Amino acid sequence: MHHTHGRSIRKFSAVLAMASCLSLPALAQGSRGKPAARGASPAHAPARPEVGGGHIPARGPARAPAHRAAPVAARGAAAPNYAHATGHPNAPHVDVRNDSWVGHNTRAGEAGLRMEHPWAHGHFGGAFGPTHVYRLSGGSYSRFGFGGSFFSVASVDYGYTNGWMWDSDDIVLYDDPDDVGYYLAYNVRLGTYVHVEYIGE
Repeated sequence: MHHTHGRSIRKFSAVLAMASCLSLPALAQGSRGKPAARGASPAHAPARPEVGGGHIPARGPARAPAHRAAPVAARGAAAPNYAHATGHPNAPHVDVRNDSWVGHNTRAGEAGLRMEHPWAHGHFGGAFGPTHVYRLSGGSYSRFGFGGSFFSVASVDYGYTNGWMWDSDDIVLYDDPDDVGYYLAYNVRLGTYVHVEYIGE
């Protein structure tokens, strides 16, 4: 009789312990609220950035519709504002929503982008476009490189490289259809771009 009673108590204790274990996840979940629906993103997930954030444009800019020199700003005049939407940088950039190259058309033929001797160091022999991402390996806006090839940012674009990490950022090169002698270097992290000249190997 005592053996039977003892076994019953042990069996009841085991069932009670198992029930407690099974209820813990439910209690924990209840303290956090309902789980997110399948495929739904958590409420705290950041919104997809409209500029940069790893986005790579599918193509470079088209030739500017009215290819003519941009007016030279008077001394002391305000610089152009490229931050056409909230959260966009005040620098030439690509809008993720439609791959538009903000600032390209207004700068086509800009006086500071005219070269006396285009392609003085030849043409870059590597690949262009979205399937070819290059990791910067050091330098600065005056001379930077990757894979043994070197470039220089156009002097009028120096200020647009603020925040570039010259030893670690990824860039993609695109043809510049308007300014002879330059390529466009697009920063994948920041979503900004600058005019660059190939200066050799």
